[in-house]
Amino acid sequence: MPPTTAPAAALLALYDREVRRGARPEGPDDVVERVGRVVRHTAPAHGWNGVVWSGFTSADEADTAIADQIAHYTSRGLSSEWKLYAHDAPADLGRRLVAAGFTPGPDETLMVTEIDEAALTTAVPDGVRLVPVTDPAGADQVAEVHERAFGDDASGLRRLLLDALTATPDTVVAVVALAGDVPVSAARMELTPGTSFAGLWGGGTVPEWRGRGVYRSLIAHRARIAAARGYRHLHVDASPRSRPILRRLGFTELTVTTPYVYEPARAR
Repeated sequence: MPPTTAPAAALLALYDREVRRGARPEGPDDVVERVGRVVRHTAPAHGWNGVVWSGFTSADEADTAIADQIAHYTSRGLSSEWKLYAHDAPADLGRRLVAAGFTPGPDETLMVTEIDEAALTTAVPDGVRLVPVTDPAGADQVAEVHERAFGDDASGLRRLLLDALTATPDTVVAVVALAGDVPVSAARMELTPGTSFAGLWGGGTVPEWRGRGVYRSLIAHRARIAAARGYRHLHVDASPRSRPILRRLGFTELTVTTPYVYEPARAR
């Protein structure tokens, strides 16, 4: 990535402070703990488990913390993810995670925009309507789109979404795009109280509907809701496919993030 500009560096520091170091539980049964120089998130097996922030001052400190997190999650029978950002220290933290048994996933780009500066005028394509997701039937449609768009099992996503809609409905916005009665795209947004950031997650479009502006309309739709609720920034972990679209909508690339996943059975 190109060198980070001063405004981007300040925005990244704000993101680290509010979203990572200030992480909050995502579901009713989730726990966020600050253990030494690590912030970790523990949830039921269908939720997200892993490290959201670390700030080590030495390699030895990093190795000790890695071992501690492995013990924490494996004692509960949980797989976990260490969400590593390119500016995290030490510089070889990724190599240390691999040596401890983690497997790196594809890189994504953290992109952020100030909502006031984003292009929010994207229209919904003809023949498509955006429908809020508020019940199990809507969650089923979100899962259907996810499986068609990404080829992944979406049963865990469905349960996670239903948990949030039931227990903390003010912290999640989910929407599905319908062509007639057929779900063709879906996305959600996580709204963390006490922060200025709203997170865009899970945006996916089925192959036959890509390139028609549905994804852009879902971003604009969620941005308007976030702005109405007082949030200043949107953030997203962008894939190579979505980065060009997000740039055109005013998002700035801040850093690269890589998921390092630990599967207890595989490690053994």
